Amino acid sequence: MGILEGKRILVAGVTVDSSIGFAVARVAQEEGAQVVVSNFGRALSITRRIVSRLPKEAPVIELDVTDDDHLLTLADRLGEHVDGLDGVVHSIAYGNPETILGGRFLDAPWEDVGQAVQVSAYSLKALTTAALPMLAPGSSVVGMTFDATVAWPAYDWMGVAKAGLESCSRYLARDLGPQGIRVNLVSAGPLKTLAAKAIRGFEDLETTWGDRAPLGWDQTDQTPTARSVVALLSDFFPATTGEILHVDGGFHAMGT
Repeated sequence: MGILEGKRILVAGVTVDSSIGFAVARVAQEEGAQVVVSNFGRALSITRRIVSRLPKEAPVIELDVTDDDHLLTLADRLGEHVDGLDGVVHSIAYGNPETILGGRFLDAPWEDVGQAVQVSAYSLKALTTAALPMLAPGSSVVGMTFDATVAWPAYDWMGVAKAGLESCSRYLARDLGPQGIRVNLVSAGPLKTLAAKAIRGFEDLETTWGDRAPLGWDQTDQTPTARSVVALLSDFFPATTGEILHVDGGFHAMGT
């Protein structure tokens, strides 16, 4: 029996089968979970095709975390597939690579910065509160971050957005703890995802990560990250909330 046996999980932000969200959905199913995935817009048709590559084909719902109507109707639409939720995975981030990434920190316009903050940070609160009517006591919310304690090459305003995400997770942990809901983040090392490919100059960081991480780092393997997310979704961390779990081969603990 898997560690998510009988649990109902929403994985928000599944696009292609190389994404972290897809890997989480796959491992969650392998561990016994009933999974619903989401995406929106033009990417929705891609998501509906790639869910056939999961161990079990999962229902797909449309969810734009910046759309109030989508958020207001989320619980009802989830109810067409599951009778409640035991976990939510926030695998969502966006920043215009032409304006806020790749060394454009000083020139980025507020409208693009604001969009990145809304989609990549505020949406953790928006998604969680939209799913709240479905969440059972003991539920777990897990989001994805990239260590926001330092300034990374090329990451620029997305790094600022991730810092907001990390702070947001702690406040959610504070306010939802009395309801028995845990909120944690996983900080993964650089992975060759669709989003990472859009960051010009980020590949320089990827090439050095494996050399400095004591356990090494395979940037093509999403499974270690997915397993860590699934562990946090399980009942094995009943007293852990407001935490950032590093899954980066130990890179974060090393000096220069």
